[in-house]
Amino acid sequence: MSNKEEQTKAASNTTTGTKANKKSPLMHLVAGGMAGLVESSVCHPLDTIKTRMQLRRQTTSVEKVVVKVRNSLMEPALRLKHSLAEPGMSLLNTPGAEPGMHRMSMTSTAATGATSTASRVTQVVRAGGKTTSTAGTTVVAPLGPIGTAQRIIQREGFVALYKGLTAVYTGIVPKMAIRFVSFEQYKELLATGRDKMGYTPAQVSPTAITFTAGLFSGLTEAILVVTPAEVCKIRMQSQHHSMMDPVQRQHRKYTNVVQTAMLITKEEGLGALYKGVVPTMLRQGCNQAVNFTAYSWIKRKVMEYQGSNELASWQSLVIGGFSGGMGPLANNPLDVVKTRMQKQVIKPGVPTKVRTL
Repeated sequence: MSNKEEQTKAASNTTTGTKANKKSPLMHLVAGGMAGLVESSVCHPLDTIKTRMQLRRQTTSVEKVVVKVRNSLMEPALRLKHSLAEPGMSLLNTPGAEPGMHRMSMTSTAATGATSTASRVTQVVRAGGKTTSTAGTTVVAPLGPIGTAQRIIQREGFVALYKGLTAVYTGIVPKMAIRFVSFEQYKELLATGRDKMGYTPAQVSPTAITFTAGLFSGLTEAILVVTPAEVCKIRMQSQHHSMMDPVQRQHRKYTNVVQTAMLITKEEGLGALYKGVVPTMLRQGCNQAVNFTAYSWIKRKVMEYQGSNELASWQSLVIGGFSGGMGPLANNPLDVVKTRMQKQVIKPGVPTKVRTL
């Protein structure tokens, strides 16, 4: 048998094996949907914590807030001092006392009280208190994920970590299904286009095809499913009502995904469900491009090292977890912008604070 015949036979066997091992879109649909349900059930509390941290605004340092509070407390004493120093206020003087002594005593007392109060505020803030409310001013100290989780549980109950889960469940099955089906379709189309244009795998690598297919699949899921589901989820997660108080639960604005979507559409219009679609598209596209590329590359390297064609279940789990964690490292700034935009309520005649990316 000549070398040409051997190459033709090998290529035929490879093609036959590829067709035999190729999974149907329905299998991707079912597998992706089930994987999405498991993922959302396990990871949703982390998503709630992430959303609360992204919505927390810290535009200034604690020391600047303390100075502002001190100045506001000192202002009434200064005004009183100037008013008492004006002519015609002598009736405040005590008979027999030297002129101005009573006025000075009142001014000193007011100033001393304001300074003492400001000093107490400074001590409380510097002590690292989580939230201190003084004279209508709330000082929020920085909180990490553990502190945020503790605050949510203490104030709203453990179940509050699962706020917005109905929106996730509604969107997770079609999202994961679209993600895997579209990824496989885009990957196949790109590989076919590469072959038709006469490029070799050395010129257009499988890694480049995987990255592009992942990017397109992320954009597809963002437009069809993710954006409306994210808007409803974030509106539900951003509510600070207690899940342990029946009265607060009864008076909450957003209750479930259907009611939230209908209320947003009624109050703000259908377009409000697509607020933040641009950063959502960029986030999803970047996430899936990095995720699929990292997973495929690591998987290929591990199989080459082992000399096998398959991975054990625990290996797929570890590689999937590692590659899944690389996506947020690249797209977290986009995620913060998306969350801020989708939290905003559109009111007629009132411009939104965050308008574009």
